[in-house]
Amino acid sequence: MQTDKKIGFIGLGNMAAAMIGGMLQKGVARPENIIGSARTAATCRRVAEQYGIVTYSSNMEVAQQAEILFLAVKPQFFPEVIGEIRDCVGSQTVIVSIAAGKTLEEMGGLFGGERKLVRCMPNTPALVLEGCTGVCPGDGVSGEELEEVLTLLRSFGVAQQVPEHLMDAVVGVSGSSPAYVFMFLEAMADQAVAAGMPRKQAYTFAAQAVMGSAKLMLETGKHPGELKDMVCSPGGTTIQAVRVLEEKGLRAAVMDAMEACMEKSRNM
Repeated sequence: MQTDKKIGFIGLGNMAAAMIGGMLQKGVARPENIIGSARTAATCRRVAEQYGIVTYSSNMEVAQQAEILFLAVKPQFFPEVIGEIRDCVGSQTVIVSIAAGKTLEEMGGLFGGERKLVRCMPNTPALVLEGCTGVCPGDGVSGEELEEVLTLLRSFGVAQQVPEHLMDAVVGVSGSSPAYVFMFLEAMADQAVAAGMPRKQAYTFAAQAVMGSAKLMLETGKHPGELKDMVCSPGGTTIQAVRVLEEKGLRAAVMDAMEACMEKSRNM
């Protein structure tokens, strides 16, 4: 389904660019229907050239035109940006935030009145159209409007609706988790290098193993514990690695890291 609505982006960083790229590649929007603004002229110029969209130096210009408006700026800039645009945004405009920690209530307060608000949390694999986005609509958003937003978000990966009280969990389990995975990949590759494998090849082997494992779980629907057991032959190599990971507290370390991440999100 292709939308004819004007889609605006305030902020044109890596995440916004990934989202725009997905929308265009999947054909859910046309370049002439997407506009954006950024803090620097260089960013505006780069994104305009890359995607063929119109960009502006003024956030207010984008806010005035957009029917679906993505706020793709860091949470600390929300008061400044919303203060600048709140009188320019139409009452029927659907406003979509991708900022961690900013609740629908907080955004409503900054806009100073009833607005059509959607809170979402994408992640960086959107850059390769494999993103995962949690989505929470405000009370003023209709089912049709939510579906339009979900269609746009699904152009660069998976997008699912979640209740707002789970948005901090979304930050921990998908929004921030690529960083944990990259650390795991780096550690695996480091040990392969220590064993004599060239680094580039080590990264390829590690990354393919992680990507394939994730795909295997998603496509088979099997419990990760069951899939782990399938690799652990009696008296074999894998169970020895599993034993060490258990001794070193891998599970507890991951859970503690996610809790710290979620706590930060709750208090932003």
